[in-house]
Amino acid sequence: MSAARPYDIITFDCYGTLIDWETGIAGAFTRAVVGTGSRLDPHTVLATYERIEPVVQAERYQSYREVLTESARRVARELGWALPEARAGFLAESLPFWIPFADTNPALERLFKAGYQLGILSNVDDDLLAETRKHLTVPIDLIVTAQQVRSYKPADGHFTTARERIGGRRWLHAARSHFHDVAPCKRLGVPVAWINRAREARGEPRPDRELSTLTELADWLT
Repeated sequence: MSAARPYDIITFDCYGTLIDWETGIAGAFTRAVVGTGSRLDPHTVLATYERIEPVVQAERYQSYREVLTESARRVARELGWALPEARAGFLAESLPFWIPFADTNPALERLFKAGYQLGILSNVDDDLLAETRKHLTVPIDLIVTAQQVRSYKPADGHFTTARERIGGRRWLHAARSHFHDVAPCKRLGVPVAWINRAREARGEPRPDRELSTLTELADWLT
């Protein structure tokens, strides 16, 4: 490894950091509600979903397909949408079609060409992530999923498993979610870059680096 590079491997959260999950979720709800006699405001859907999903994940381990389905049921119930049970799996069905942010592949390509190994630590099932990886244009050397560790971030499992697999290599984690990624990284002593796409107010604990985009991350590291 070149001494000029501060890290050997960079891992990323996937949905929200690499993949535009907000557009994916809002679009899936918008399509699913058509023909059911209801209307949903996309911003309200997202705010409700982002509040409900971590609660579902924390209750007990279940597959991410099941998390998506149960979260959709609870969002629908809270917003007064009579979601037909036969259609309750619409989020998992839509996930393979969620696309990367515009800066994702260019930034990953720059990092890969600079010699970094790349990884993903994601609250997802292996088969769903395999579909998402088809949207990425670089090799991914390390993958840690919720299915593998049987827990969801911000629990320790993704990070302790990644640390075991990474060994002595210099490691940076990069993620958008302060709750799911920055806080556990700081708790466990993992260097972390907060990709603060939404320009949220900085909370505690402080990340090692705060950036607005993956382009800024690539600018810093290459």
